[in-house]
Amino acid sequence: MRFPGIRGFGVLAATAVAGSLLTAPVAAAATCTISGEMVSAGNYWVTHGTNLDAPDWQNATFHVGNLALVRTTGQSNHKTYPWAQANAYLLPEDPKRPFFPDNQAAGEAYLDLYTYFHPEIPLDSIRTRIRDVVASVRAGHRDYWNYVDALNMAMPSFARMSLIDHDPSYSDAMDQLFRSAERKLFDEFTGLWYRDARFKGSGVFWSRGNGWALAALTKVLQVLPADDPRRPEYLRVYRKTASTLALVQRRDGFWNSDLLNPWHHGGPESSGTALFAFGLGWGVNAGLLDAARFRPVVDRAWTALSTKALQPSGLVGYVQPVGDRPATARPEDTAAYGVGAFLLAGQEIARLQGCSAG
Repeated sequence: MRFPGIRGFGVLAATAVAGSLLTAPVAAAATCTISGEMVSAGNYWVTHGTNLDAPDWQNATFHVGNLALVRTTGQSNHKTYPWAQANAYLLPEDPKRPFFPDNQAAGEAYLDLYTYFHPEIPLDSIRTRIRDVVASVRAGHRDYWNYVDALNMAMPSFARMSLIDHDPSYSDAMDQLFRSAERKLFDEFTGLWYRDARFKGSGVFWSRGNGWALAALTKVLQVLPADDPRRPEYLRVYRKTASTLALVQRRDGFWNSDLLNPWHHGGPESSGTALFAFGLGWGVNAGLLDAARFRPVVDRAWTALSTKALQPSGLVGYVQPVGDRPATARPEDTAAYGVGAFLLAGQEIARLQGCSAG
């Protein structure tokens, strides 16, 4: 069956043929500057990006954003479906770390293809991995999500596959894994997440790490039924993080790489900012965040991303390189995950401005 939790993109799904989508944009989206900005960013990456083939977390984040681009603008660069086909819809495997969350991230991109465009594609690899994790959690192992990135890499697929397979054991395991991460990494005083146990009590709250957490909760709240007993806690944490982020946003619209320390790597950083714009933008669109308070925050973030991070060539710059803590990002620094986050943010801004095709 098709995944029931997200509204399908009917027009484009009906026109999807042989792995490609018609490229004529919807008229309303064609006049929207966000549409052009998203297309420019996506096209630049697929033309000039590096290491495009692997089904790793970096490429997965890009392709989740790339499919958001298609649903928002009505245009496709025809890269995500061939990427998924070439990887046979498989998740990476690591015998030494069979349940490593980073190796589950590609599942979200495959699920987006399945949900919106290609209901015929197999989900066996995702399903098998989740069932194996469920069995391990039932055996008492609940510490797999012990770094904050893990929430985004794995949690959304658990929630979505639980609905697809009508199997509450997936959501039960997801909740146990989340609660373990929350106890160890979420700081109730600030409403922010530590990257991992090494940073607990340090006062260092990494922007992109918190972006991963907010994005994960956003994606789960998008699909979790309104009467699900787990939903209130996810929504509480989501709103608490959102409230803190609204307070600590910089005047230029970005967030510091070290969220509470403007003197530590104090320049622009776009990957965390884009993930925040996505999560907060969705909350305003869904009516879960007060528009009077949060819409200006989201608008400032998109102005920063679209006028400072996005360069005339289409390169999305100021993306902090791969790491596990705050660091400096240069204008020329870019990466698949930064572009994917930019595209996810664009999707929500386009909806806010009433110029989304989807």
